[in-house]
Amino acid sequence: MNADIAALRAGLSAAAVPGKAAPMRAYMREQFDYLGVPTPVRRKVSTPWIRALKTQSAEHCLDLAEQLWRQPEREFQYAAVDLLTARAEELPAASLPRLLTLAAAKPWWDCVDGLAAWVVGALVRRHPDLQHDMDALSGDADFWLRRVAILHQLRWKADTDAERLFRYCAANAGDAEFFIRKAIGWALREYAYTDARAVRAFVAATPLSGLSRREALKHIARSTEDFR
Repeated sequence: MNADIAALRAGLSAAAVPGKAAPMRAYMREQFDYLGVPTPVRRKVSTPWIRALKTQSAEHCLDLAEQLWRQPEREFQYAAVDLLTARAEELPAASLPRLLTLAAAKPWWDCVDGLAAWVVGALVRRHPDLQHDMDALSGDADFWLRRVAILHQLRWKADTDAERLFRYCAANAGDAEFFIRKAIGWALREYAYTDARAVRAFVAATPLSGLSRREALKHIARSTEDFR
């Protein structure tokens, strides 16, 4: 085992809380094993570990993230997302296929969303040509990868390509998958903080699921200013 991975494992194992692993696994529908390290404790261990890697290249950190993804306990995938988030502004455009491979492996919202919003989103924002890859991804057979495409602009605010966001949402509006419907609503709700009128108009004109519609309009409905 890589020495860096071994050091993180030693730290997380020492911080594991007896009795936490089973409830954490149950919360994730029995899909993943856990050491039993609550998030605040995990970050207390992993944050200095990530800082110690600052002299290493972003490429090396991506290699480490891939190794973390192969570890059996879910805390290591969380640490990988945090590591990649910390180095997202340094990753080269060529990293995208490797990031998408991670998103498609052991997929669930807890890691897919972090990769989408904080890592893939940052990469595409710095390398606009990658938007063409997102366009292709928005129609991928893997709904988790479509979720990445829908959510990748989540933190872009005024820089959001609204036409692209609305196109992705409209193309996936008829999907019965809960995680796609939720992603559509979340992405629209977040953009509504920037342009509530555009989101309201899109929702009015698009046959969205009830879930997507409720999520998209949640905060708009609370603002009287938006209705003036």
